[in-house]
Amino acid sequence: MSIAYWCVAIAALLPYPWAVIAKASGEKLDNRDPRGWLARQKNPRSIHANAAQLNAFEAFAPFAAGVVLAQLAGVEHHTIAVLSIIFIVCRVLHGVFYLADKPTFRSLSWTGGLVCVVALLVQAALLAN
Repeated sequence: MSIAYWCVAIAALLPYPWAVIAKASGEKLDNRDPRGWLARQKNPRSIHANAAQLNAFEAFAPFAAGVVLAQLAGVEHHTIAVLSIIFIVCRVLHGVFYLADKPTFRSLSWTGGLVCVVALLVQAALLAN
């Protein structure tokens, strides 16, 4: 199960590299108002990295819940680990494709991550009955 837990830890930290890239890609950071500063950026790299950061934060909670619920329901550890690894790969690719301005690939990687989360939750629900 430690593989899945490491994936949860990675998912929790994944937004931060995107945040660093967003703040390093724009004008000089105004640390008194970082959110307002990010909202005013015109540099596409900064805008895309910030969007990747926000999306990574949004994706974390359902993934973490899926891993925990799957474990509690007794889903096979190997299955949880494989889905967790695929989720992390999809989420890293999502950010990379965001920065590369590849919307089709970004959407595909987002969908892959979502499929992993849904699979974890559905398997947990099926075994809990």
